[in-house]
Amino acid sequence: MSTFHNKLVMKIPQHPVRVNVELLVTECLGRPLRLEGSMAGWQQLYWDNQLVAQKAASAQQSNQHSHHFELRSGETTLHCQLELELNWQPFSIDYQLLINDQLVLSDSRDTKDIEQQTPVVTPVIKPKFSLVGMGSLALKLFKSAKAIKVLFAGASLAAYSWLFSIEFALALIACLVIHEYGHIRAMKYFKMPTKGIYLIPFVGGLALSDSKINTRWQDVVISIMGPTFGMFLSVAALLAYWVTDLPFFAALASLNALLNLFNLLPILPLDGGHILKSISFSFNSVVGIVLCALGAAAGVYLSYTFNLSLLAIMLLIGSVEILFEWKARHQSHLLPLDKYGQIFSTIWYFATVAILLAIIFSVASSGDPILSLPLKILGS
Repeated sequence: MSTFHNKLVMKIPQHPVRVNVELLVTECLGRPLRLEGSMAGWQQLYWDNQLVAQKAASAQQSNQHSHHFELRSGETTLHCQLELELNWQPFSIDYQLLINDQLVLSDSRDTKDIEQQTPVVTPVIKPKFSLVGMGSLALKLFKSAKAIKVLFAGASLAAYSWLFSIEFALALIACLVIHEYGHIRAMKYFKMPTKGIYLIPFVGGLALSDSKINTRWQDVVISIMGPTFGMFLSVAALLAYWVTDLPFFAALASLNALLNLFNLLPILPLDGGHILKSISFSFNSVVGIVLCALGAAAGVYLSYTFNLSLLAIMLLIGSVEILFEWKARHQSHLLPLDKYGQIFSTIWYFATVAILLAIIFSVASSGDPILSLPLKILGS
């Protein structure tokens, strides 16, 4: 079988490269057979990186798919057939490979397989200019040197101490480290190699990994675990304040809640932007995105009702950004959330926001002008 060359009986026209999910990578005649697809219905089958079969998007989609292609070497011709049963939500794929009507391979895949695979083709991500992105790029140039972490941490401590006080700087850095540690724990859960936490003066922190995510669920979990760990810190600080009556713990709880609430705003590249984008982009119908828009509108209304003007404006901006990008959802290489994932992610997101807001309101109720500052910022 290894004598077969990359010579095709039927020449398939090469269309512009699309960014699809790598649904299947297996072996056929000693060479890699790769299937890419999208929720829109596009499917492209590659044998040894040559396009051998494809299907265009269709309004009438079926779970059953069949790809036929032929391979030959000299006078020998093999008729190959890949039979699929593909479900997107929840994701599963059962496939059979037949050569000259003889079954040679039968297997299945699910979301876990997609999460753990390393893409054969590096995903094409359209670059967008941002200060955070430039900062991340600069970090990648220096991350091989372990001393850079200490240097950035020292610079952050000095910067925040100069602006405020050494006590405030230490508390702020603790908030940032715990937030970023939440991202690191999520990356490790998905068995992604991590490069650790970097503190950037006047910017915040970054948790870096060398691996690319393959699913929307990974994006949600990694993004929301930072604010979730931050929420745990605020809850612990609030409990300490109730026990000791020390204003320091109340200030820590409120400040940390504000920082993590800011990160949950639905604006890219903040954590909230990644979360809501993954949820909304997983809907495969207009009804889904309409429901997402109605939820965002309800959030804006409640923010104005409770005099959280800044939060309402940010929610509105983030929602419009997501709506504009929704049309390009099928061009992503990320496997979408299933319906249970969409519901669970939405509940997790809004529950975290509600708890952080409750902490800010609880601390502000003491009447202390300093402790009320985070609430005043939200109402500005």
